[in-house]
Amino acid sequence: MTISVRMDPLLERELELAAKRQGVTKTQFVIGAVERALGRRNPYELMMNLKAEEERADYRLIKKFEGEEQPYDTEGSRKALVKKLSEKHSVRRTG
Repeated sequence: MTISVRMDPLLERELELAAKRQGVTKTQFVIGAVERALGRRNPYELMMNLKAEEERADYRLIKKFEGEEQPYDTEGSRKALVKKLSEKHSVRRTG
């Protein structure tokens, strides 16, 4: 179903920016907002379901990749990023 909505240009711009921040389209953003307003998507309930799932004894975060080498080195990547940012935004300190 298609719905057309008239809105203030400033409100539409806010919508565009909010959707961009979340990495979704304006349509996806509006659908999510409507679902929340209608009580069909309750963030608290989703969080509680996830926590309950994590507490199950058989829960494993990375089952799919179990036993495989993990190519992403979090600590090494963090250090490299900090170094790069420090060089880019270095503050010259005196004595």
